[in-house]
Amino acid sequence: MNIDEPLTLLGGLTPQEFMSDYWQQRPLLIRQAIPGFKPHLSPADIRKLVQREEVESRLIWQDDEGWHMERGPFERLPSARQPGWTVLAQGVDLHDDGMAELMRRFRFISDARLDDLMISVATKGGGVGPHFDSYDVFLLQGVGKRRWRISQQTDLELVPDIPCKILQRFEAEQEFVLEPGDMLYLPPHVAHDGIAESFNCMTLSIGFRAPTEGALAYGMLHAMSDQLMANLGNGDGLYARPVIRGPVLDATYKDPGTPATATPARLPDGLIDAALEAVRKVKANRKLAARFLGQWLTELPDNADFIPGDDVLPDHEPLPAVGRLVLDRCTRMMYRKKELYINGEVAPVKASPHMRELADTRELACSQALLNALTKKEEATLRDWIAWGWLHYQED
Repeated sequence: MNIDEPLTLLGGLTPQEFMSDYWQQRPLLIRQAIPGFKPHLSPADIRKLVQREEVESRLIWQDDEGWHMERGPFERLPSARQPGWTVLAQGVDLHDDGMAELMRRFRFISDARLDDLMISVATKGGGVGPHFDSYDVFLLQGVGKRRWRISQQTDLELVPDIPCKILQRFEAEQEFVLEPGDMLYLPPHVAHDGIAESFNCMTLSIGFRAPTEGALAYGMLHAMSDQLMANLGNGDGLYARPVIRGPVLDATYKDPGTPATATPARLPDGLIDAALEAVRKVKANRKLAARFLGQWLTELPDNADFIPGDDVLPDHEPLPAVGRLVLDRCTRMMYRKKELYINGEVAPVKASPHMRELADTRELACSQALLNALTKKEEATLRDWIAWGWLHYQED
């Protein structure tokens, strides 16, 4: 993607301009971000999707008793002619190639931030109430019309003791009606309320990952504990992870000269000091942080499902010199310097130029030049990924 080329998706802004002037700063309404947009899935498809066990879904409605929410899967939904209800399907990009391809239009933002594509289908008057998100979101109208009211208010107090996160006091500052192809970008903590204006209203939400400091700290501390193991990561997982050497902490605790105690249940100060000193010797570094983030950010949701196709290549046949190698829609792949991360694992091969190309573009053109450049280990790894359904071979 040329990040200096104006995009219709961004209302004529270049990705550079959008990231500089709007990302994490202010909302942006884009009329006809995708002209003539026709979603790959219909509202009827979504109503079928939320019947499946592996699809995370919710049903939300409001009545005289207040707000209600149920979690799927759903054997039956309310009548499509009954107003005021919304069903939401999370992670639709994991279940449909067309939706996965749509989400990848937003890869001018790092894959480390791109999370999932959620779809809501609502009948007239349906919505999930005025709320805010802690992450960035693009709201793309797919079918029907939805009226959005937004506010950059600082009062974000929620109604207590209800199943939905609804703002106690919402005061709209702007209002828009979105039709198919229109899109609204909202940074974190912008209050918003979307109400369906038609009985067959479908909105697609492209959401972005926003880890808390606590999640990052926990992950780093877990990675640092791995650093103390002699064989880092040689337990679970498909691949044995390469070792990041840490300090040798094999000295035993000693306390010569300690006096006798009349309070044996009291925790000794010396042991506390020794524990703190041991922790101080374990150092975090950029390589360790990259290892932790690379594995964590490519870790797959439980409902990611790989189905190997009939493109598995026989071991005795060379890789084809024509066609394409394409990552599966569920596969997550990243790299940092020489390390390559895929689906929660450190890959057994380095992040060579062609492996980086596969991660960045999600496909590789097969050619004789590529076959000549691949090492035996890289070729074997690609064959493994095809056999597991992580990667697919497609003829031109």
